[in-house]
Amino acid sequence: MSELIKHECGIATLRLLKPLSYYKEKYGTAFYGINKMYLMMEKQHNRGQDGAGIASVKLDVEPGNRYISRVRSNEAQPIQDIFAQINHRINAEIEANPELQDNVELQKKNLPYIGEVFLGHVRYGTYGKNSLESVHPFLRQNNWMHRNLIVAGNFNMTNVNELFQKLIDIGQHPKEKADTITVMEKIGHFLDSEVRKLYKKLKSEGFNKKEASPHIIEQLKIHKILRKSSKDWDGGYVLAGMLGHGDSFVMRDPNGIRPAYYYKDDEVVVVASERPVIQTAFNAKYEDVHELDPGHAIITKKDGSVSFKKILEPKERKACSFERIYFSRGSDAEIYTERKNLGRLLMPEVLDAIDFDTMNSVFSYIPNTAETSFYGMVEAAQDELNRQKNQAILKEKENLTDERLSEILNLRLRTEKIAVKDAKLRTFITEDSSRDDLVAHVYDVTYGVVKPTDNLVVIDDSIVRGTTLKKSILKMLDRLNPKKIIIVSSAPQIRYPDCYGIDMAKLEDFVAFQAAVSLLKERGIYDEVVESIYKKCQNQPVFASETEENYVKAMYEPFSYEEISDRIALLLSEESINAEVKVIYQTVEKLHEACPKNLGDWYFTGDYPTLGGNKVVNKAFMNFYEGKNDRAY
Repeated sequence: MSELIKHECGIATLRLLKPLSYYKEKYGTAFYGINKMYLMMEKQHNRGQDGAGIASVKLDVEPGNRYISRVRSNEAQPIQDIFAQINHRINAEIEANPELQDNVELQKKNLPYIGEVFLGHVRYGTYGKNSLESVHPFLRQNNWMHRNLIVAGNFNMTNVNELFQKLIDIGQHPKEKADTITVMEKIGHFLDSEVRKLYKKLKSEGFNKKEASPHIIEQLKIHKILRKSSKDWDGGYVLAGMLGHGDSFVMRDPNGIRPAYYYKDDEVVVVASERPVIQTAFNAKYEDVHELDPGHAIITKKDGSVSFKKILEPKERKACSFERIYFSRGSDAEIYTERKNLGRLLMPEVLDAIDFDTMNSVFSYIPNTAETSFYGMVEAAQDELNRQKNQAILKEKENLTDERLSEILNLRLRTEKIAVKDAKLRTFITEDSSRDDLVAHVYDVTYGVVKPTDNLVVIDDSIVRGTTLKKSILKMLDRLNPKKIIIVSSAPQIRYPDCYGIDMAKLEDFVAFQAAVSLLKERGIYDEVVESIYKKCQNQPVFASETEENYVKAMYEPFSYEEISDRIALLLSEESINAEVKVIYQTVEKLHEACPKNLGDWYFTGDYPTLGGNKVVNKAFMNFYEGKNDRAY
């Protein structure tokens, strides 16, 4: 994606199933858990660079000793910062107390983060808040060990106002309206309630409070707590948590919008947001890392037993397709294949755009994350070139000389590295004209590989706002003096906000929406269409759970897909651009063909998997109409 979109958070959970002495003996260190957490979080830094945090729980700690440790950071390199803090604390303790060096029992008792249960998180701040208080994991403290709750997640709730009101209705006084706090307090409420019920039962059986505690830990039903807590949630989420005594869980939303993968052997239980993270950190085979089913939770009890529980009834699977297009690392075997297919499936439209003239066309990609789709596109282009070679040979077979045959067979597809981003260049001038000139030079361009008779075909992951294309990339490509510039997006047109974790909140930011506005005005029906949509949005139900229609779809209904694409090309082409510019978008149908397991496409189609999504998009339109620079969620 040539323009920055802040997006997904990432989670990593780890439960050690053996005593720490086992890892010391086998791997040479009792720090095995914290080392693996560092590796898993570092391998997910692509998912969040605004903040990072980690918490750990020690099992079977005597009263008076700390059993929960947590550190969070919002520094420029937050993952490195939190582990630097951890290392500093551990090393300082060992330096002051040398007897800790090789004594696992003393290390567990005295050193922070040397425990058995871990929860890590990397984040992007969806709401633009990046204070330390906004960084996960969150901690709900209590003197009863089993009522301590630590929570982190990759999620966004669409109905925070309703959830907040429900907390007030049950007598709570939440300190914030943020969805993380709201969700944690809801779980905490039912955790407290369940503990009270168990204690009441145990008390009737003759147990005092001290005697009851271990039985509460044993009998606590995490799935019942999650079931009661989550029944009103509307959003996309993977929520992870730990209790102070050592139970842990990860729960996934009923539509499977946000990703979660798990791995278990006789040493560890692991959950992460991406499969290759687990494969790399634990040298696990692809087939041994599994996807957590939508609506389900993986629950690990203090005794190490693992169960999978259905928390909410699974709905139509709508796993986020942007994970496959861009967000997740492409080292996943399935994702790599899917991204190649995204490029390959675009080739018929590209060939039409270049009049099948592969000889006079140069193929490239911007940015580096589009490289895999580029490979798929080039393979399809090579197939076309081979077809042209065969056709030429068959056409000339009666008079074909060895020299002519060699000439035909030696034809090669022209692929080049056209642009390299200059990471050192900073646009420090704020005055518009000067700034735009600097922005236009953010990329270095490769001269001498494109002729004036050439088509220049460049693939991108997606075109969201189009700002970078307009201000920088198209101007840069035009300096190469091609006949035609064809920008290819491996994702379809982004027409609607995301409200489940990706930071795409405002309709007017999307170049596809701008194109629809431009076309409506050109046809003289802008006021009619916009007024009609706004009135419907005004009359929508108050609660997200009752909003059954996305009224904003009417903005696009008068136009074909190609008309929107062509208008986008016009909007992005300034007068200074000499080359003809064409924009080709992936179709939704071909996206589903390339990524058949991840059919979440609401940002392209407006078909939101939850009713709260409709509420958000309609609210975003009202903000646009009223000129409010506010988020819709």
